[in-house]
Amino acid sequence: MAEHAEHAAYPVGLRLSGRRVVVLGGGQVAQRRLPSLVAAGADVLLISPSAKPSVEAMADTGEIRWERRRYESGDLADAWYALISTDDPEANAAASQEAEDRRVWCVRSDDAEAATAWTPATGRSEGVTVAVLTGRDPRRSAAVRDAIVEGLRDGTLAAPHHRARATGVALVGGGPGDPDLITVRGRRLLAEADVVIADRLGPRDLLAELPPHVEVIDAAKIPYGRFMAQEAINNALIEHARAGKAVVRLKGGDPYVFGRGMEELQALAEAGIPCTVVPGISSSISVPSAAGIPVTHRGVAQEFTVVSGHVAPDDERSTVDWSALARLRGTLVVLMGVENSGNIAATLIAHGRGAETPVAVVQEGTTAAQRRVDATLATLGETVRAEGIRPPAVIVIGDVVAVHPTP
Repeated sequence: MAEHAEHAAYPVGLRLSGRRVVVLGGGQVAQRRLPSLVAAGADVLLISPSAKPSVEAMADTGEIRWERRRYESGDLADAWYALISTDDPEANAAASQEAEDRRVWCVRSDDAEAATAWTPATGRSEGVTVAVLTGRDPRRSAAVRDAIVEGLRDGTLAAPHHRARATGVALVGGGPGDPDLITVRGRRLLAEADVVIADRLGPRDLLAELPPHVEVIDAAKIPYGRFMAQEAINNALIEHARAGKAVVRLKGGDPYVFGRGMEELQALAEAGIPCTVVPGISSSISVPSAAGIPVTHRGVAQEFTVVSGHVAPDDERSTVDWSALARLRGTLVVLMGVENSGNIAATLIAHGRGAETPVAVVQEGTTAAQRRVDATLATLGETVRAEGIRPPAVIVIGDVVAVHPTP
């Protein structure tokens, strides 16, 4: 191999599904490489006296086969590919020579020059596999890989589809407000959209990044003010999808957490429109976290409950069992509860929740305008009024509010 070292490696994608792959050594290299081999469908045999816990777990679940012993001559028989990563140089050299004799492509973690194959830095983004080789500089390979994959994912690297693109609707959870907290898949779909129907609570800063040809429709449902009826939103989704457009319904938080995502999915299904649902980070967890509040904490809260407060407890439309919630000892997270905060607090106290229970209200969580106001259950309504708290805000009720980083 040494006399060929000056030549560039020939890149190729190995199709290993159902084919025998032998991995020698169960250490860190195996821990990093095995998941990709399993994902490729390879029939993986691990030969090693010991293995990392995560590697052993893969054997326990049947993803790979594991023979707990050292390498022996003949182990590479019928193999298509070999990964040699033991801590025994003599065994590595012997296995490498066997691979050469049997014409098995072989990667060596201890001596790249003695190998017949090199492992590129790889990444994937929606059907595209990026593999980068830069010779003897793996850190540069990884950096180039990361730059390309990130560009494909967030749309900053133009890679237009030249085959017919499937039209339809994507219900994308945009997260709690910070544009960096949308999922990678959500951001990629947004970059590929022809039409975006956006909620007020979605990550609005991302709309400025859209190309000029993208049509943005404001579906803002401003509380107690001007709003776009749900039926109109459903009709807009269907109309633009039927026109052959790639439509993204950009919603705040997660589409299925008080987001009417299922209603929209049902309307699309009835109209025969294909739909993809992309989960989002819910404000019920992320906003308390951003304000320094863990919704669970060992010895303090072993559960948390998320409830909508947009309907008052004494409203006949309410389906929430507030008396049951008052008896719980864990954390209660109330979304859309600013207007009814005083009523909610009084109802919980009336049903047995302590009046001195700590409460925090976090307004505009995860954004530059975030602010946190603390109170007790007894003072919640008064504090919300005095501080001028306005939606969107998350109310956290429970002892976790008093948990701080330092004892």
